[in-house]
Amino acid sequence: MSEGQVADGVRLRYSGAMTPQLSPGCADALLFDLGRVVLDLDFGRVLTVWAGHAGCAPSDLVERFVLDDDYHRHECGALDEAGFFDSLRRRLGVPLSDAQLLQGWNAVFVGEMAGIEPQLARAARQVPLYALSNTNPAHAAHFTTTYRSVLRHFRKVFLSSQIGHRKPSAAAYQHVIAATGIAPSRLVFFDDLLENVQAAQSHGLIAIQVKDSTDVARTLDLLGL
Repeated sequence: MSEGQVADGVRLRYSGAMTPQLSPGCADALLFDLGRVVLDLDFGRVLTVWAGHAGCAPSDLVERFVLDDDYHRHECGALDEAGFFDSLRRRLGVPLSDAQLLQGWNAVFVGEMAGIEPQLARAARQVPLYALSNTNPAHAAHFTTTYRSVLRHFRKVFLSSQIGHRKPSAAAYQHVIAATGIAPSRLVFFDDLLENVQAAQSHGLIAIQVKDSTDVARTLDLLGL
């Protein structure tokens, strides 16, 4: 789940990012974040499900859910699902079962971002596509089956809970660079969060901040893809 989805229960504001120079032939591969770039997310749906089970209002849970150390450890594979749900129960202060927490947890996924699938298909005909996502095993198990059709365009999906590193850490980008063998200066990265875009740029990647799928389409045009 993207951290941009949980300020005041919904979404953080976007800030500007440095716009790189793009031209046809400057990319050997494309790297995509998943949340809010390929898959649409709505954290309000999570709170609605949990509140329904708990018999309270979603607003009662907003301030209790924070991206704490257990959340980050879970996304890096250092805390299992049972441990995370135990932590989440304590944080929320509601006696929900693991099944109820999981139901709400996976409700964050709305569907594919509008217009993204044909853009991925278009780009994949010319260059390899990869994905790099901060996520946890429960979400990964859900989206890899539910959205198999759109994810088929990626040659490899790098998940933080599998590689042990989250964006914007340097290790996350370095893992992808080493695994793909692609020079960072030839890798174009798409992410919705400014901090991830800036971190990627600091490690030599060409990085684009995405507000909606038109940003992806515009970049593909500039790349001649």
